[in-house]
Amino acid sequence: MAVQGTKYIFVTGGVVSSIGKGLTSAAIGALLEDRRLVVTLIKMDPYLNLDPGTMNPLQHGEVFVTDDGAETDLDLGHYERFTSVRLSRDHNITTGKVYKAVIDKERAGGYLGKTVQIIPHITNEIKDQIKRASEGVDVSIVEVGGTVGDIESLPFLEAIRQMRVELGDQNSLSVHVTLLPWIGPAEELKTKPTQHSVKALREIGIQPDILVCRSDRPIETEHREKIGLFCNLTPEAVVSAQDVESVYQVPRMLKSQGVDKLIADGLNIWSRASRLAKWKKIEDALLAPESEVTIAIVGKYVHLKDSYKSLHEALVHGGLASRARVNIEYVDSEQIEKDGTGMLESAHAILVPGGFGDRGIEGKIAAARFAREGRGPYFGICLGMQIAVIEFARSVLGLKSANSCEFKPHTPDPVIHLMKEQEDITDKG
Repeated sequence: MAVQGTKYIFVTGGVVSSIGKGLTSAAIGALLEDRRLVVTLIKMDPYLNLDPGTMNPLQHGEVFVTDDGAETDLDLGHYERFTSVRLSRDHNITTGKVYKAVIDKERAGGYLGKTVQIIPHITNEIKDQIKRASEGVDVSIVEVGGTVGDIESLPFLEAIRQMRVELGDQNSLSVHVTLLPWIGPAEELKTKPTQHSVKALREIGIQPDILVCRSDRPIETEHREKIGLFCNLTPEAVVSAQDVESVYQVPRMLKSQGVDKLIADGLNIWSRASRLAKWKKIEDALLAPESEVTIAIVGKYVHLKDSYKSLHEALVHGGLASRARVNIEYVDSEQIEKDGTGMLESAHAILVPGGFGDRGIEGKIAAARFAREGRGPYFGICLGMQIAVIEFARSVLGLKSANSCEFKPHTPDPVIHLMKEQEDITDKG
């Protein structure tokens, strides 16, 4: 049954970053799609960058490139992998994009001489961008990056507070993802961080409707009751989100606790119950693979696994399709430069992903040579393909100084040239 007008689910996080807001949002999207609802997902990031395209992958993780060529937050990758949605640049809203839109409008005289302020002008722009990206869907799931209590996310939370008032009853929900740490010496799950996080959210004016509590173990009934008492929720609305073997088990874990029913009831949505037959097949392939393969990803951002998130998940998906367990070994290309290619011996195949700068390049070239000399398939993506060209030119064609002009502008044997139109670009991203 079609929903009358777009309804909204606002997902926030507390206590620590990287708590699982993106995966929670994506899993909720999967549950609602399985109920035959049309959904979209939006990520709001509080940093001042226009997009993450200029950020070091070791600091922020990879960028996820949407169909319209936008470099966006990696959570949009989770959204697309868990649902059928195809997202655009409009689905990643940053503080930088919001402020630029407001300042451009002010410079053009769009505010007719008014004093431009955080409230209402910044918050109105945030609301406008959310609504534009949510047109034509039943439910829009909006994730706020960062942690409740951070100063930079306050305008986004204020915009959400205003939207919930404007939308009225049964048209929006607040889902708050928080942490229940296990204190080993006391052998006890502690609820106090969650209580403080919800208190901070309520002080802003947002009462969560559902709490998703992250922990390394299931949450007992007594903890649900205690959290519900102090956070103004029923125990049923306190959801246990314990660690699982694979992120693709999260939708079924949330369904087992009635999360999709809580959402349907809270938003007054009439739809079929979710069945998740597809997710059962995925879980079966994960837990009972018929074969196993090891793939080495040779890169220079390997100390933060999120730097290669989409590649990692693409390999996992390939394994699911063929009921194979894919073991991924991250190999630092600089370590190859020091210790040789012996660390690649256990890999059935080698993948060299994209990257920038000349650090670790020789280690990647050594990995390409190792593969070409009969040690297994090689897959070069972006820079990885350039590496294969350089290695072939050196080892097979005898061009000992072969290199890319990006790394060595005056190399005597240039085999990769920087495109002329890229040489003088100052507007990055």
